Amino acid sequence: MEIKFSPAQYKTLVKLVYLGAWMANSIRTNDIVEEFEDMENYIYSFAQRFGINDWFEYDKKSESYFPTVSFEEDPQILKYISDYDEELFWDELIDRL
Repeated sequence: MEIKFSPAQYKTLVKLVYLGAWMANSIRTNDIVEEFEDMENYIYSFAQRFGINDWFEYDKKSESYFPTVSFEEDPQILKYISDYDEELFWDELIDRL
């Protein structure tokens, strides 16, 4: 199976994958969801082909791609995370009261 993406679509996919993996694994320490981490790494491996290799760094030791600080601190990404955290906070507060 082959799926083709335009550069804009790939950028959107990368953001979705990052945010999904962040939601699933950011709170975990020893029980990282490997399936998600593997998919995240696979998707990031195509960044250079789409001209966004400045969004990721490759670590030879772990053979993994990691988002750069500039990607993680992108105002749009931070806004999505902030909005999620804010909504989650109020939902949890209501449920716990």
